[in-house]
Amino acid sequence: MNPQKCLTIVGRKREKGRSRSKEGIFLVKRRKHPRLPIDLPLDYFVESTERHGGVAANASRSGLLVYLPEPIFVGSQLKIELLFVKGSGLNSIAATAKVVWSDLAPNQMGGEYRYGLKFESFKGGDLRKLRKLLTEVTQTRGR
Repeated sequence: MNPQKCLTIVGRKREKGRSRSKEGIFLVKRRKHPRLPIDLPLDYFVESTERHGGVAANASRSGLLVYLPEPIFVGSQLKIELLFVKGSGLNSIAATAKVVWSDLAPNQMGGEYRYGLKFESFKGGDLRKLRKLLTEVTQTRGR
């Protein structure tokens, strides 16, 4: 998200002879859906049938923060599949997402690039699966 969209300057009228030390920055969250921390593996495809792996660090109903091993242009469309364990089996959420921002400086730990993805469409009932997964994450965090 553009920092200028989420920052609001807070100031007071300066009285004569007083410093401006009362001014500061107040952060305002303008997200439509809250982000929840997750740590899930994902597979993704970029304009090919070659499968690549990455990690989703947080998620909301509208998008993901992901770490991927290669540079990808903003505006690229990815087919993604989030993988998670539900009960005794492996489950997945398949979607198409668009890269809306990138941090092309690789993470020093693993040489990974950070991206913000916006969901564009889901396969079958996978939007319902995502909502259920996020609800469970919220309930787990509240304990």
